[in-house]
Amino acid sequence: MDKSNIKLIFFGTNEFAVPVLEALVKEGYDIVGVITEPNKPVGRNQTLTPPPVKLKAQNEKLKVFQPKNKLEIKNLISELPASTDVGVVVYYGKIIPQEMVDFPKRGLLNIHPSLLPKYRGASPIQTAILNGDVETGVTIMKIDDLMDHGEIITSVDYQVSSKDYHFKIYEDLTELGTKLLIKILPEYLSEGIKLIPQKHDKATYTKKFKLEDGEIKPDDKAKDAYNKIRAFNPEPGAYWKLSNNKILKILEATLDLETNINKTGLTRINKNPLSSTQGRPALALKGGVLILDKVKPESKKAMSGKDFMNGHAQLFK
Repeated sequence: MDKSNIKLIFFGTNEFAVPVLEALVKEGYDIVGVITEPNKPVGRNQTLTPPPVKLKAQNEKLKVFQPKNKLEIKNLISELPASTDVGVVVYYGKIIPQEMVDFPKRGLLNIHPSLLPKYRGASPIQTAILNGDVETGVTIMKIDDLMDHGEIITSVDYQVSSKDYHFKIYEDLTELGTKLLIKILPEYLSEGIKLIPQKHDKATYTKKFKLEDGEIKPDDKAKDAYNKIRAFNPEPGAYWKLSNNKILKILEATLDLETNINKTGLTRINKNPLSSTQGRPALALKGGVLILDKVKPESKKAMSGKDFMNGHAQLFK
């Protein structure tokens, strides 16, 4: 197959979509359009900033479109070649209207970071971590008219380490999905792959998490709180409410299921779960202890747990 004759459109926005676009360019596909989200205000000064995919596409001298809504996405059809063969959707962030889904001759393909039909929706990796899963994976599917509902082209398993955080698993699954897409795309385009319908009765769904979902509470189990920290770094963030009602974001922690909270090594302050062990802050929760390795106090920069403890001695008396 001469890949330079394959006309492809790419939908993607964030930094994790960039390696997929890079790989498709390297493979020699004729990318006739890159569709990404509009520029957004970023930072304290709200500087209008282009998404990472736009920067990469411009660097590759590809045609970029930034539609604001479903109607504008639909209207792009008139600006794309009628002979477009296929589309690839990776971390795009907007709902694609059915007219665009049906536009390429071989449809739109999506890299989804779970083993569908498990964990359809916005937060498959975070949900897998929260549930303590030891295995997840990547699925490449053909998009249809419902969310993460389409036929499966292929999938691959991925083992989840109990020490891995969201961003690490995100990176690994993106790399895994990219390699898988590049491997199967020629065979898919030549109609050499039999698509597998999902078992819809086995489907489970995820939600978009909010700030309040990240709160660690005194009656939480230590392991559940640890999974929350792993799942919500960097966003929306796992946090503990201090006695002064300020939020302490917990960026990294060590889970110790062996420590007995009555041992001398762990000092509990007035029965408050916020404690200290060997000069480091800790949370004594049900079934174990969370040692706070890296934290971000409200309105301040991230710091080590030890530095936070040294600067906030009054919280540990």
